[in-house]
Amino acid sequence: MPQAAPLYWLILFLFFILSLLMFNTINYFTMNSNSPLSCATKSIKKTLFNWKW
Repeated sequence: MPQAAPLYWLILFLFFILSLLMFNTINYFTMNSNSPLSCATKSIKKTLFNWKW
């Protein structure tokens, strides 16, 4: 099995790095964030758990 030239390894590395960056940016910008008004109207439920030792 022949080895790939170093330039091909560099191109392959850059391809995977760029695809990872594109995947992360797409996931970051497709996240739906809640507006501050909707967060203020919701009551925060806080459950307390007492350990029974």
